[in-house]
Amino acid sequence: MGIVLGDNRYGKAEVHLVRVDRGAAWHGLTDVTVGVSLAGELADVHLHGDNSNVLTTDAQKNTVFAFAAEGVGQLEEFGLRLARHFVASQPAIQRAEVRLTEQPWDRIEGTDGPAPHSFARNATCLRTARVRVTADAAEVVSGLTRLTLLNTTDSEFWGFATDRYTTLAETRDRILATAVDAQWRHLSLDADFGKSYPDVRRLLTAAFAETYSYSLQQTLYAMGERVLAAHPEIAEIRLSLPNKHHFLVDLSPHGIENTETVYYAADRPYGLIEGTVTRDDVAPSTMDW
Repeated sequence: MGIVLGDNRYGKAEVHLVRVDRGAAWHGLTDVTVGVSLAGELADVHLHGDNSNVLTTDAQKNTVFAFAAEGVGQLEEFGLRLARHFVASQPAIQRAEVRLTEQPWDRIEGTDGPAPHSFARNATCLRTARVRVTADAAEVVSGLTRLTLLNTTDSEFWGFATDRYTTLAETRDRILATAVDAQWRHLSLDADFGKSYPDVRRLLTAAFAETYSYSLQQTLYAMGERVLAAHPEIAEIRLSLPNKHHFLVDLSPHGIENTETVYYAADRPYGLIEGTVTRDDVAPSTMDW
């Protein structure tokens, strides 16, 4: 039985850049964290310590900053520029992947209106993107993470399987809360990423709010279905929904009746519901998301 080198890659992770666009009257702010991963003819460095095909991770970091000097724009487009550069400029590199996460900042409202160069960090949701480029193909996945949503009612959970260890009681009315992690794959590189992102986010939140839920799984499918129905240019959407449990607090030891008003928000453990909603006529992704 022989021993061989399997799939491998390397790159620079967590390159955090902030770009300030200094207009005469107004400044713009872009805050992006970038990860680069390269793969190709890299057996010699693993097996023999031959670094001749290795573009240093420091050079990858410098490339991210240099490209940002020309402008960042949409995450997906910035990732495509970087990935195509690494494949085109390095003969040994056959595949480049770039992951991007954008931290939003809101312009501060001053006494006389929006401040021209002052910002407050927005912690509600992060925009993400992932790009893979080879010599003859490219794929783009957009996404978001930490989109925290909550319904105070219109959610039930009952009729589930039970065994000797089941203690959870059935409920016909509960708080349903989650922190959405969503990624969606584009059929074309010509998509209007700047337009589709806010609309996908709007559709996800609307479907969550408007679906009478009998399970978080049902809500997940409704959210994904809503996005695909409105965006034919999206091939599939993958959703990860932690169930942020809220338990009614027993106040009876204190002589207080809890009329479904006071809850304990548990952070762990939590149920984790994951699934993909896809079109039945599209080829599978080449990327492990």
